[in-house]
Amino acid sequence: MEQRISRFMERFITGWYFPEIRITDIVEVLILAVLIYEIMVWIKNTKAWMLLKGIIVLAVFILIAAIFKMHTILYIVKNCVTAIATMAIVVFQPELRRALEKLGEKQFLTSMVPFETGRETARFSEETREGMIDAAYAMGKVKTGALIVVEQAIRLTEYESTGIRMDCLVSSQVLINIFEHNTPLHDGAIIVRGNRIVSATCYLPLSDNMRISKALGTRHRAALGMSEVSDALIIVVSEETGAVSVAQGGVLSRNINEKELREKLESIQERRVEGSRLTALWKGRRKNEKKTDS
Repeated sequence: MEQRISRFMERFITGWYFPEIRITDIVEVLILAVLIYEIMVWIKNTKAWMLLKGIIVLAVFILIAAIFKMHTILYIVKNCVTAIATMAIVVFQPELRRALEKLGEKQFLTSMVPFETGRETARFSEETREGMIDAAYAMGKVKTGALIVVEQAIRLTEYESTGIRMDCLVSSQVLINIFEHNTPLHDGAIIVRGNRIVSATCYLPLSDNMRISKALGTRHRAALGMSEVSDALIIVVSEETGAVSVAQGGVLSRNINEKELREKLESIQERRVEGSRLTALWKGRRKNEKKTDS
């Protein structure tokens, strides 16, 4: 019996290879899986999906050329690899930039630290929030077009510089006066940073999303385009219908009511300032040193 077992082991199991699996291997597989998933989701939600399909078609064509040994085509491809890589970076530049900005928005390190202490600070006050809401629906009633960009984590300095610099508190009266017809500042968008309007008549990037309804005009395309390249929340008031819409994260929510707009503004109103226990201890130590010196 033992001989049969040993013969079986020698015949079927001796040649098998069982790799040694370590914890780092499991972690590595999980990291790669998450990265591949995030890249696929990013590609699917941008125009990079159409470009990727074009690249796949080109790759299949090159594979066929390699199978049938088309030396001239393979020679051209081999000498154009660097140019193709550079061209891909130029073509994907807006998507790559947005992906890196998104990566910067995610606070990986602070979320992985288990002993963090955080506090909520207001990005803008309730007066600012209610002023924007009141102004949006007041302008909607008289069909005055408006475009209000509410800045979040990503600074919009490059778009701010395209307009006329301002520095005034946000209020419904100021917003209504800015977007009033035949006034110098009514054309373009305003940028709100905190509780202040920092710039008016700003030019925003237009979205090239082909799925946008043809009924939407330049103002809505600009709002959607801005939401695709930044984390800002953009309030749009239609000049044709007076409807209020909100663009955020590449998604346009059309014809929303006051309650929905308030909820969207409240969702970005609070920002978390992360701090660790080590930071708190250091601050406490510095405070005690100052007390001792005094």
